[in-house]
Amino acid sequence: MKLGVIPDCFRRGLDESLALAASLGAEGVQIYAVSGEICPENMTPVSVAALRERLRENRLTLSALCGDLGGHGFEIAKENPARIEKTKAIIDLAAELGTHVVTTHVGVIRKDRNDPIRRAMLEAITECGRHAVTKGVTLAIETGPEPACVLREFLEETEGGVGVNLDPANLVMVTGEDPVAAVRLLGAYIVHTHVKDGVMLKQTDPLIVYDSFARGGIEALNVADYFRETPVGEGNVDFPAYLEALREVGYDGFLTVERETGEDPVADIRLAFDRVRAWLIRPTE
Repeated sequence: MKLGVIPDCFRRGLDESLALAASLGAEGVQIYAVSGEICPENMTPVSVAALRERLRENRLTLSALCGDLGGHGFEIAKENPARIEKTKAIIDLAAELGTHVVTTHVGVIRKDRNDPIRRAMLEAITECGRHAVTKGVTLAIETGPEPACVLREFLEETEGGVGVNLDPANLVMVTGEDPVAAVRLLGAYIVHTHVKDGVMLKQTDPLIVYDSFARGGIEALNVADYFRETPVGEGNVDFPAYLEALREVGYDGFLTVERETGEDPVADIRLAFDRVRAWLIRPTE
């Protein structure tokens, strides 16, 4: 498995963040591609080539683009045509940049297969997945809002091109689910992973948590006192067991460090790299 990082987590400019990632020994980066410098409407063939060169100069691979459109994901049917087109454009950009993964949050998948919100989500994601297949890309749904069994059922109803971005902290913090069990259940669908840790402060309905996120962003989630993100190794994710489970299902892709909170993200990311390297060498400790 390879270590990566989300450059935005450094809270610096992209060039400085790429250099920081390289200095930490990262092999790849996952870049946000919804707005700003790196997004479909602002990228030209010249800027695509320039970004590929910036990555090459830092000896970094583009592990994935993050195409998370925010809000309620694909839960609101009337908003989905525009969201589908934007997602397709991000998938096209991923192919141009040479990565095979676009990650996203889709909303909260309802357990009831006949729920109209779930049906709207399935229709939208299936269309995006069909487009992804034509580009050699997988649209990877990030874990968190629903149990892994519900996510797997949803994936089985799509028509290809849809996989999983496994974030163990989201499972621990929101659903209270064991990331090891989730890895074993989702198995071959996993195409990208995050390295993030946290603790659940109180059990609650994920619909409440993700509605809070949709309305107010990550700050709204943190002040809600539902959970707390922690430095890697200081929360409730059993990383040695998690990494071993990934090995068991044959995953050999990126372990991408994500640090969304904290006063010193550079130090926290460095700590995460050090700890993950140690766990990879001594998985039973």
